[in-house]
Amino acid sequence: MSLFRRRDAPGQTADQLIPPRPGSSGGPAAVTQDTALRHSAVWACLRLRANLISTMPVDLYRKVDGIQVEVPKPAVLVTPGGDEVEMPEWMYSSQFDLDRAGNTVGLITARDGLNLPARIELVPSSDVTVRMRKGKKTYLIAGKKYEPNEVWHEKQYTVPGLPVGLSPVAYAAWSISEYLSIQQFALDWFSTGAVPSAHLKNTAKTIDPKTADETKRRFKAAVQGRDLFVTGNDWDYKMIQAEQAGADWIAAKNFGIGDVARFFDCPADLIDAAVSGSSVTYANMTQRNLQFLVMSLGPAVSRRENALSRLSSRPRFVKLNRNALLAMDPQTQASVLKTRIDSRTLTPSEARAYYDQAPLTDQQMAEFDRLFGKGTQPAPTTATPQAGGAPS
Repeated sequence: MSLFRRRDAPGQTADQLIPPRPGSSGGPAAVTQDTALRHSAVWACLRLRANLISTMPVDLYRKVDGIQVEVPKPAVLVTPGGDEVEMPEWMYSSQFDLDRAGNTVGLITARDGLNLPARIELVPSSDVTVRMRKGKKTYLIAGKKYEPNEVWHEKQYTVPGLPVGLSPVAYAAWSISEYLSIQQFALDWFSTGAVPSAHLKNTAKTIDPKTADETKRRFKAAVQGRDLFVTGNDWDYKMIQAEQAGADWIAAKNFGIGDVARFFDCPADLIDAAVSGSSVTYANMTQRNLQFLVMSLGPAVSRRENALSRLSSRPRFVKLNRNALLAMDPQTQASVLKTRIDSRTLTPSEARAYYDQAPLTDQQMAEFDRLFGKGTQPAPTTATPQAGGAPS
């Protein structure tokens, strides 16, 4: 968001409503939502979260006699941005803004027969201003005023009293600025001949302050002008910070990656930036993905489900299919399917559907009987209930 104002209290300004972005005035590297993307960890975290959430299938359900039944989706849950913007793209764009700005905003440009949004055109968060005056909220988008019923606004990282979500980029600005400053220094070093602090020593005699100042002036003038500096055999020049600076660059960049990953709630190892010296092992990839889903993505997914449910009439509700993230390796999947078939919670035809295979034909079933014999099906795991009584 570009600016948020609140007029409830006399003299209250935007910087009192939302804390100032740390690091915005300290150091040469200014951090904005766009410049933050130059940090590879910021880009990787935003991309990973948006990729995963946007590719989860969006399903619509309602409860019938206590059973969750899937129902047809309205057009807004299929092509929310019109024919050219389908749900995966719309979800990716909106999640990207949610994770970096804490808010995503769109204009409701069409409604259906129930007066629910039928089309939502997302707008850049940098074009949006949210104002609060006497308890009433209004939006200023690209210089034009809109009422709340004309705007789709999702937010996350909320705190009491604020009509907007907090921006991780704003609060991670110090860490991001440090990384960008290191990048800029490295560019200056290699492209413009920047020189670190050094030691220029006369090995033949002790020189007085006046001579030292004059020598330093001449040396700096020659170096800054990329000219030659001529000396005799009594001067020794040593770049005392060159090697240490290189080590500090690597250490600071490594620390900055992990620090940024924490701000964006994304484990560093998932963006190929595991901290050196630490190791985390998992029995299989499914467990790793499950932990990421529960600890990091789960809350964001639940908030999005609640928000998207407002696009359909009650009591219908939206669910994002999390199973898309929990794809198992073939051996584990086969073991799970067999267990479910043996326990009578899944039929063989449903299991074959996981592999995009049609149900078994009579010919295939006969072939199984020839190979393994008839009557090889496992017995039920529960006994048949006695008439008028509980299972024996």
